[in-house]
Amino acid sequence: MKLYSYEGPIMVFETCVASNWRGVTYATSEARARSNLTYQAKKFLGKLPSSRVTLPGRIQLVG
Repeated sequence: MKLYSYEGPIMVFETCVASNWRGVTYATSEARARSNLTYQAKKFLGKLPSSRVTLPGRIQLVG
């Protein structure tokens, strides 16, 4: 597994609700990392898992 990080805005229905959020996760692929980080952002915001939250920035591979 590889370590991925994200630092940037969180969008809810195309509206920016957090301008500089940071999250890290271990995942097997970048797609899975984006999914994990989106879930973390939903928990951070107190949203339901079914809500539409997107991370428009770039996911970076750390190390």
